[in-house]
Amino acid sequence: MNKKFAQLFVAMAVAVFLGSGTAHAADLNIVVLDSVRAILESDRAKVLIEAANKEMQAEQDELRALADQMKTLQDKARTDAEVMSDSEKRQIQKQLEDLRIDIEFGSQKLQKEAQDKRNEILQVLAPNFEKVRNDIIQVDQIDFIVQPQALIYANSKHDITKRVTEKLNELD
Repeated sequence: MNKKFAQLFVAMAVAVFLGSGTAHAADLNIVVLDSVRAILESDRAKVLIEAANKEMQAEQDELRALADQMKTLQDKARTDAEVMSDSEKRQIQKQLEDLRIDIEFGSQKLQKEAQDKRNEILQVLAPNFEKVRNDIIQVDQIDFIVQPQALIYANSKHDITKRVTEKLNELD
C-alpha cells in the first residue's frame, strides 16, 4: 500500500509541475536515492555489520549444530527404519519434531536480532547520512528525492545512492 501511495504521490507531483508549464518541468531536478543501501554500503556500516555478525556467530554455530543433529537423526531413521520398533520410531519422530521447533525458534530469534542490529546501524549512521544528503540537496538544488522502490523505472544517471555512500566514506 505504501509503495502504491508513493508512486501515486510522485506521479501527481510530477503532473502538477508538468501541468504548470514546460519551463518549470525542464528545471525540475528529481533524483533517486536508496537511503538504506547508501548507509549500509558505507565503510563504517560494513565495520559495524562485521562486528554484529561476530556477535551472532555463536548462535549461528548453535543453529548449524542443531541442523546437523537433525540430519543425522533423519539419516538414522531412514537407514534403520526396518529394524526399529514402533516405540523407537515414535521417539525419533519426537526428537526430530523437537529439533525442528528449536531450529525454527532459533532462526526467528537470530533473524530478529539481525534486524535489530541492522536498525541500530541505520540509526547510528543516520545523522551523517542526513548531513550528506542535505549537502547534496543544496549543492545540486534537488527538488525531489524518490526511493527506487516507489518507481517502475528510473535512468541510473539519476541515482545518487553511490555518490551519497562515497560522501559518507569521506566523513570517516
